[in-house]
Amino acid sequence: MSFLAQHPVLRLVASPQHLWRTLSLGIKTIWLHKLRSFLTMLGVVFGVASVVAMLAIGEGASHEAQEQIRKLGSQNIILHSVKPPDSQGSSGESRSMISEYGLTTRDIQQIRQTVPGIAVVVPSRHITENIWNFDRSIDGQVMGVLPIYPEMRNRVMLQGRFFTDLELDGRVPVCVINQTVAARLFPLSTPTGKSIRVKGYYYKVVGIIQDEGQAIGTDASGPAADSQAQVMIPFTTLMDHYGEIFFRMRTGSFEAEKVEFHEAVIRVEDVNMVESRAEAIRHLMTSNHKKEDWRIIVPVELLKQAERTKQIFSIVLGSIAAISLLVGGIGIMNIMLASVTERTREIGIRRALGARQADIVVQFLIETVLLAGVGGILGVIVGLGIPIAVQEFAGVTTVIKMWSPILAFSISVFTGIAFGIYPARRAAMMNPVEALRHE
Repeated sequence: MSFLAQHPVLRLVASPQHLWRTLSLGIKTIWLHKLRSFLTMLGVVFGVASVVAMLAIGEGASHEAQEQIRKLGSQNIILHSVKPPDSQGSSGESRSMISEYGLTTRDIQQIRQTVPGIAVVVPSRHITENIWNFDRSIDGQVMGVLPIYPEMRNRVMLQGRFFTDLELDGRVPVCVINQTVAARLFPLSTPTGKSIRVKGYYYKVVGIIQDEGQAIGTDASGPAADSQAQVMIPFTTLMDHYGEIFFRMRTGSFEAEKVEFHEAVIRVEDVNMVESRAEAIRHLMTSNHKKEDWRIIVPVELLKQAERTKQIFSIVLGSIAAISLLVGGIGIMNIMLASVTERTREIGIRRALGARQADIVVQFLIETVLLAGVGGILGVIVGLGIPIAVQEFAGVTTVIKMWSPILAFSISVFTGIAFGIYPARRAAMMNPVEALRHE
C-alpha cells in the first residue's frame, strides 16, 4: 500500500470508488452540455462509420472480383478468338465474302507440342443462335465443347449429368443447358429428358449446369443476373451440324465466318509455371498471327492485379477515414481546451481541497475517452448500417469482417486519449492560487 500511496495514478486505479466518482463527474459534465458534446462526437462518429463502411464495401468488391477470377481456374490460361477490325485485314481479305480469323488447329498443336508443362488443352466453338422449346425462345450461345469442360471451367452440375466421351465419339445430339435457359424455356417443368431445337436440329437435355456468372455457394434455384443463355453440345456434333464455316443472315446483309476455335482453355501442371507458360504462348501466338485476332486471359495475373488494386483501394479508403478521425480528434481537443478555460475556478477549488495533478489528468482524460468512446459506438452502428443499406438498395456485395468494428472502435478510443492528453496536462499544470482568482 505504501507503494500505491506514493504513486497517485496507481492509487487512483486501485481505488474503484474514487475512479467511479471521477467517472460520474465526467458523465455529469458531458451531460450538462448535451448539444455541444454531441456535435463534438460527430467527427468521431463519421470517422468510425467511414472506416467500417468503406472496409465492408471495399472488401465486398474485392471478394466478388477475386471470386470470379478464381472460377476461371488458377492453373488455366484462356485463349479467345477476337474478330479484328476490317482495317487490320489485307485488301484481298477485305474483298473476300468469308471472314477468317481466330485460333487455329496449328495454334493448338504447337501449344501442345512446344510449350512444356501443359497438362491439357481443351478447345471449343461457339455459335449465337435462337434456342426454342415449342413456342418459347431465347437468344443464346451454342457451345461445342469436350466432356472435360465443366472441370476446366469450374462449372457445377445442378441436375442430371454432362455428356460423356462415348456421346462425343458417337456425335450424339445431346446437350447441357445453363440455369438461364432452363428458367426461360422450362419455367414450369423439369428440362432433363426433354428436347430443345436449334436451327432445325433437336438436342436432348441431359443436364443443367450452373450459370457462368454465379459464384459457388449462392442460390442455385434461379439464373444469375445478366447471365448469357448457354447450350453445350458435343464438339463433334456441332462440327457435323454447322461445319467449318458459319453463315449468318442479318437485316439487309449476309455474313460468313470461318473460325476453327473460339476458345481454348489450357491447363498448366504447376500453378507456379502459369505466368512463364503464358508468356511463351503469347510469343507463339504473335508469331503465328499477323493481326490481333486473339486475346489471352491469365486468371493468376488478374488475381494478382486485383490484389494490388485492393491494396491501393484500402490505402485510399484508410487515408480518407484517417483524415475524418483526425478532424474528429481535433474537434475533441478544441472543445476540451475550451472546457479547461471555462472550468479554471473548478480546477483551482479541487486542487485546494487536495486533488493532485494526476486526479485532474484522469478526470479530463475520462471525459475525452467518454466522448470518443460513445462516438465510436455510434459510428460502428452507423457504419454497420451503411453496407447493409448499400447491399439492399444498390445490389452491391459488401463483406463485413469481424475485426473491422473492433478496429474502428479501438482507433476512436485511442484518438480520444491522444487528443485529450494535452488539454488534461494543461488543466493539471494550472497554479491553484491563480486558478482560484479566475472569475
